[in-house]
Amino acid sequence: MPQLESIPQSYKQAPSKSTRPGALQLQSDDLDTRFDFSFEAVRKGVFRTRFSSASHPLPPYTSIPPPENTTLDVKSEQTGQLRYRLEVGDVSATVDWNHAPVISLSWLDSGDLLHADLSFRSYVVDGPGVAHYTQHDRKALHVGLGEKAAPMDLTARHFQISATDSFGYEAYHTDPLYKHMPLLVKTTPTGCVAMVSTSHSRGAWCVGSEIDGLWGHFKVYRQDYGGLEEYLIVGRTLKDVVRSYAELAGFPLPSPRWAYGYVSGGYRYTALDDPPAHLALLDFAEKLREHDIPCSAHQMSSGYSIAETEPRVRNVFTWNKHRFPDPEEFIKQYHAQGIRLLTNIKPFILASHRDYEYLRQNSALFTDPRTGKNAEMRLWSAGGGESGIGGHIDFTSSTAYEWWARGVEKLKEQGIDAMWNDNNEYPLPNDDWQVAVETLSIPKDETSKKLGLWGRAMQTELMAKSSYDGLLRAEPGIRPFVLTRSASIGTLRYACSSWSGDNMTSWESMKAANAISLNAGVSLLQCYGHDIGGFEGPQPSPELLLRWIQLGCHQIRFAINCFKTSPQDNQAGEVIEPWMYPEITPLIRKAIKRRYEIMPYIYSLGLESHLTANPPQRWIGWGYESDPEVWTKPLKSGEEQYWFGDTLLVGGVYQPGVDTARMYLPRRSGEGFDHGYVNLNAPYEYQAAGQWVTVSSPWRQSIPIFARIGGAIPVGKSVQTRLPGDTKLECKTLPEDDYRGIEIFPPKGTSNGRSFTTTWYEDDGLSLRPNISKFAISYSSTEEKVVVSFTSDQGNGFIPPWREVEFILPHGDQRYIESASGANTECVEPGACGRVRYKLRLPVQVGDNVPNGYHE
Repeated sequence: MPQLESIPQSYKQAPSKSTRPGALQLQSDDLDTRFDFSFEAVRKGVFRTRFSSASHPLPPYTSIPPPENTTLDVKSEQTGQLRYRLEVGDVSATVDWNHAPVISLSWLDSGDLLHADLSFRSYVVDGPGVAHYTQHDRKALHVGLGEKAAPMDLTARHFQISATDSFGYEAYHTDPLYKHMPLLVKTTPTGCVAMVSTSHSRGAWCVGSEIDGLWGHFKVYRQDYGGLEEYLIVGRTLKDVVRSYAELAGFPLPSPRWAYGYVSGGYRYTALDDPPAHLALLDFAEKLREHDIPCSAHQMSSGYSIAETEPRVRNVFTWNKHRFPDPEEFIKQYHAQGIRLLTNIKPFILASHRDYEYLRQNSALFTDPRTGKNAEMRLWSAGGGESGIGGHIDFTSSTAYEWWARGVEKLKEQGIDAMWNDNNEYPLPNDDWQVAVETLSIPKDETSKKLGLWGRAMQTELMAKSSYDGLLRAEPGIRPFVLTRSASIGTLRYACSSWSGDNMTSWESMKAANAISLNAGVSLLQCYGHDIGGFEGPQPSPELLLRWIQLGCHQIRFAINCFKTSPQDNQAGEVIEPWMYPEITPLIRKAIKRRYEIMPYIYSLGLESHLTANPPQRWIGWGYESDPEVWTKPLKSGEEQYWFGDTLLVGGVYQPGVDTARMYLPRRSGEGFDHGYVNLNAPYEYQAAGQWVTVSSPWRQSIPIFARIGGAIPVGKSVQTRLPGDTKLECKTLPEDDYRGIEIFPPKGTSNGRSFTTTWYEDDGLSLRPNISKFAISYSSTEEKVVVSFTSDQGNGFIPPWREVEFILPHGDQRYIESASGANTECVEPGACGRVRYKLRLPVQVGDNVPNGYHE
């Protein structure tokens, strides 16, 4: 893009347009049009700036809704003719405007500077857009931006704020990928600051990659169109900032529990004519049963919607009747095996579609202002690389929005469980194309319909909203599941799950995916994962496939889906199947069954993210900011290990033929070395915190996984179970979820009087507005025994089907377990796990009304 910078240099104070206390309003008449600048505190630790003019209007449809006015104790003072200061909570904010406005943020108690704009070049007009320059801390860790190539640390790198269909991308180099999220978080041991623009316009973030002899080291966010509305979010830790950001943008939606199981897929199945696709899919389900591999859902790729006659192209919301002669019957047969179905839907329509003329005539597609007619472009039509003429759906058109929602509703009425919003990056070629602006409850200005200003990413959000609405219409009271490939900030208010798109099969891709997940989680993409084994590229070797599945089973979303371009068949491609290498099928079965066994832990992490915004997968320094080692380059990269919840520290092996891994075991300030970690694999050794260790990890055994001493993992059966809230008749063939064990990890000896507590969450797994119950276990230890207690804080919440809990000790721990309250505990057979287990019966039915919660 051309660089056309102009800097308003003189400002005067003006009456504030805000009703919030202490808000500052400035104006500059330096340029052809007057520019307004405002700064205000909207919450503790959250500030909003606006920089706009008549020629550079504020975003017409913001990705973050305006926050409500709240009571806020703000101290403000004019500390000079051109200087203003605010105190809010523990943050001091100053604005100097002897030139372009410069904002500085620091802690009140220490004076440590957290953020500062670049003097003389802070808020800048750049052609039809704007830029915001800030000082750059080269030692800081920078994270966020939704979904960016590895490593996790974004420092000294440049990124496009845009989204595209990056099929077969390089996980360490390709930019942009699929998400449009201009959220950047600077993280240091002394505090964190997030910066986020609410515009859907495309732009760029330079995170210190540009250096200038005059300006030194700086960061700059450049936005292609319109004025800037930006939030600055301050917190002591990354956890604090992510929570505050969620309070603005919206907490992650809860996904249904089935979405956390094994989700199968593969384009080939729905693309087959001989045998027809429905038979191929039924055969796949039968093989799952034969191999005793649990599976909760299947992603139906778009081959089901390809016309059975010429032109054989995709026609969204239609069925190929040769491949699926009776869709409803096919769906029933899949449901009978406990497998949910997601259908792939794409927000474009080819000229051969039966509804193309209807949508064109009713302005449901974009308009080319040069002709005043429908804006056409070349679109993906059938096989790999094949294309045809058509148009994208404009979801600001009331006709388009309703047509889409009704299409989704009909699929749901036929029995489809969830929508897979795919190819929704909106790679439209012309910023001047116009949108209808009919479905948005904002003023309709005839001069502001250009796509560039409104932003392509807005369409991704509205597509998710229409899909969400269609699902909810068909089945009110059940939480809609919308899986989306692309996403803006606002998309996450309607789509509860996403993944990293069309990745490649390689050891590097598997490794890079860890870092990509960590930045996604900070950006509230928290039911998020990757196509295990790789979507495109060669078939994985047995070693790579097993390593990737073992790793994926310890991530929040676990899906095996691919296209695998085939020279023999460009239409269907190849698939990855869990049994494709018979010599490792038992090991793959073991890994997937372990995932189902720890499903209560995994699902609790999903509910926790919904309630608190804590990402299920976390940077190694999350909660360990006082450990200086987490700030070193290997750990800031986020590539090789991560926290999965509070208890599990997950590593990996990222090269073929290697059977060891090096991991760091972080240490909290003040923790003794006696409370460290236990290796969950042989030889099950205990390790002190605050050190690097080399871990034996033969590929036919396991990836390296440690449990934090003092943590706990709620577990269930190692099979797919029926959701407690599932009333569908076909789901009653699944076993009930009526067992709950708690794997605990006490110190090897005495805990020196210290008690460890872990909480987890459960609900019925399906309700739109679930009643979530919280359970907690506490334990302490001596050389001879472990003392446990169990509590439940349910109120009128979820009543689980289990009526007792088993406490499970680590391998080799032979101590006995007793209840803190004196209730009887019963030693039970160790079973296949070979670990000491004690059963504690609950003296009253879980869910009975007990004051202050239930206590064993």
